[in-house]
Amino acid sequence: MTIRAVVRGVGHYLPERIVENAEFMDWVDTSDEWIRSRSGIERRHFAADGQGTSDLATRAALAALDDAGLRADDVDAIILATSTADFTFPSAATMVQANLGMTRGFAFDVQAVCAGFVFALANANALILSGQANRVMVIGSETFSRIMDWTDRSTCVLFGDGAGALILEAQTGTGENADRGILSTDLHSDGQYKDALYVDGGVSTGKTGFLRMQGKEVFRHAVEKLAQTAHASLAKVGLNGADIDWMVPHQANLRIIKSTATKMGLPLEKVILTVQDHGNTSAASIPLALSVGKQRGQIKQGDLIVTEAIGGGLAWGSAILRW
Repeated sequence: MTIRAVVRGVGHYLPERIVENAEFMDWVDTSDEWIRSRSGIERRHFAADGQGTSDLATRAALAALDDAGLRADDVDAIILATSTADFTFPSAATMVQANLGMTRGFAFDVQAVCAGFVFALANANALILSGQANRVMVIGSETFSRIMDWTDRSTCVLFGDGAGALILEAQTGTGENADRGILSTDLHSDGQYKDALYVDGGVSTGKTGFLRMQGKEVFRHAVEKLAQTAHASLAKVGLNGADIDWMVPHQANLRIIKSTATKMGLPLEKVILTVQDHGNTSAASIPLALSVGKQRGQIKQGDLIVTEAIGGGLAWGSAILRW
């Protein structure tokens, strides 16, 4: 008998305000065609004034609980992946815990930028396999619109706000790769590339700061590393690209997604795409895409999914799970 962390429920939330590409033309030198051709993005959502990352996360968490048929106190832990927490501390996860009326268990944040959800997923899996938790809610939530330099057309058009949540539950399996649940994870980071993607603020500067990115450098690393980590996760459980039903990648850039799919030997028809409607929502993008994929009727029980992401740090990783 093997314990597996199996998906029990999933949900997402997007702020009401939708920002089409054309809106950026009012304050920066760009166009709808320029943005689409370089990123595949057509629109994104921005949080309202006073709407924080924990608020978005709470809405996604409630949707996941409803999908799972559970109450907040049925969950043992919350892990929230974010780079845009409401405060330096306390963690956004504890704020979600309070918002849900969850009176037991524990909650904490994980910060690995766009790779945050994969890192949080790996941590949730470890908690379940070790017996420290029976059910773990994993959330990705971001309000990247708060750290944009609206004069930098190379970055401000790429990002959006949103949240997605997944509830994992301990269930028994056979130990084979036909089991439902998380089958393997693969995590990496390399701090020598920290200047490729960062925010020029924090406690050392006394200001929030803005996101800064060396786009060509990030693109080069993404194309190289994403397929590598996905292949590594598959190899750990004796699988390969031909076994995959769906790739659910970090939704950063359509060109990166297409390149990774090609390296994985997957047709675009096997890739869940939301980047065109959400932009890059950082740690929220994978759970958002999982929830939307289920909502569309694409992802079904028993499907084998590979998910991968790379973000500031640089940090990158992947996970294989059977829905």
